[in-house]
Amino acid sequence: MQRIGFVLFPGFQIMTLAAASVFEFANLALQQTNYEIHLLSEHGGPVRNTLGMDVPTEAINAHAFDTLLIGGGVGVPVAPPSLIDAIRKTPQTTRRVAAICTGAFLLAEAGLLDGRRATTHWALARQLTLRYPKVNVEEDRIFIIDGDIWTSAGMTAGIDLALAMVEKDLGLEIARKVAQKLVVYHRRAGGQSQFSALLELEPKSDRIQNALTYAKSHLNNTLSVEELAAAASLSPRQFSRAFTAETGQSPAKAVEHLRVEAARLMMEQTRHPIEVIAREVGFADRERMRRAFLRAFGQSPQAMRRHVAADADTLAATA
Repeated sequence: MQRIGFVLFPGFQIMTLAAASVFEFANLALQQTNYEIHLLSEHGGPVRNTLGMDVPTEAINAHAFDTLLIGGGVGVPVAPPSLIDAIRKTPQTTRRVAAICTGAFLLAEAGLLDGRRATTHWALARQLTLRYPKVNVEEDRIFIIDGDIWTSAGMTAGIDLALAMVEKDLGLEIARKVAQKLVVYHRRAGGQSQFSALLELEPKSDRIQNALTYAKSHLNNTLSVEELAAAASLSPRQFSRAFTAETGQSPAKAVEHLRVEAARLMMEQTRHPIEVIAREVGFADRERMRRAFLRAFGQSPQAMRRHVAADADTLAATA
């Protein structure tokens, strides 16, 4: 049996505990108790979250655990020195230590992220970098595994992190069953972006939304203004004006973002050559995709593929 401990502190965000459901449903998929969940805090007793609800906890030092997950908060969490000291000692008796969202700040304060790669919620990643310069913060990652230390992005990314743990412990098939039961996509790869092009654009009208949906489904088309305008049932001139007003981007720039996002996902989920991916998502050639990646991510497709491969190797090595 694997004992999973969730370390909570006053003002923790309740979404932290969504990751616990991953382990719960893994038990259901196995039809036996493989994971035993414990809620922990500095001294034990009730701990109040951001919704004002008290959650009963055990003292963090009361038991040894296979896995410890440090919860996150709405902002940068503040923990007493005694809790930080307890977290600092956990690798001595724990197989893996993880932080969900801003829980990375507590790991960093304990010195456990020094010299390691880590991530956190995108809105606070720069602050993590400035406060803890010894940490190699990668601010646009869903989760990162560096040895026995795991960190994830914002709250729902904790579900992806927990699914990766289940996959490592019990295999891909059980992780898939858990994802299906939770009605989520199967675990997003750790290297996947925290951002979505469609969410970032946020059009206000159905017509512009229809054009974006059409574009995402037809990326290998030319996707000229005329083609997108037809999908929106507008004239090209009306469409261009409305699109820019609602999204803050030109249609061409938005299409490039959608293509880059699709290409990145294909690199994470397939072994297709970069030339094939460029063609599938509508870039005219490999060089145009390379330039688009540099604009979007500051790195080439080849460099990103190396990161994806390194993440996959790290996950396999921990199994």
